[in-house]
Amino acid sequence: MLDFTAVRNKTATISDLAQNLTIADLHQLTDQMIDAVLALISDATDDDVAFQPVDAEANDRFATKPEEVNLAWTLGHVIVHGTASSEEAAALSTELARGVEIKGRSRYETPWQTVHTVAQLHSRLTESCRIRHAFLDAWPNEPNLALNYTASWPGATPVNAAGRFIQGLMHEDSHLEQIREIMRQARVARVLR
Repeated sequence: MLDFTAVRNKTATISDLAQNLTIADLHQLTDQMIDAVLALISDATDDDVAFQPVDAEANDRFATKPEEVNLAWTLGHVIVHGTASSEEAAALSTELARGVEIKGRSRYETPWQTVHTVAQLHSRLTESCRIRHAFLDAWPNEPNLALNYTASWPGATPVNAAGRFIQGLMHEDSHLEQIREIMRQARVARVLR
């Protein structure tokens, strides 16, 4: 898996990380991310999927309901969010690789409230992996790596197609510790039941 520490510490950029990545590398990085999430939830139970963890820092500024702004995310919520972010990045990377300027977002997130079972998590991860590979398969043999895009979030730097793809992986990577903590709390709750 890519180590995003230097990007997070602002000693490197996404473009630095993406500089020598091939389409084959992006396929492999996709598989590695999915495998990392699957490993973190390998002993999850259906009760763990909707388990409400404690998260004093919970603050979802994009929540659709005011009562969800400070609601700690469930395992199902984190996984559908992370996969949606990586799929969006993959979709937009394909546009860039084809020489098409990005004009907006390309995002769909499975409603987290509908995810209740480990089977659904596995299905979502498998589906997301397939979708990301399909977007990479839509890249031309010689992708346009000269066209850049700068996201609208604060501190965003210009990236090409490979950079936009790995921005999704970086976002998903930022949730791995959250998944680890939810699973830790869920295991404790299982013992206390």
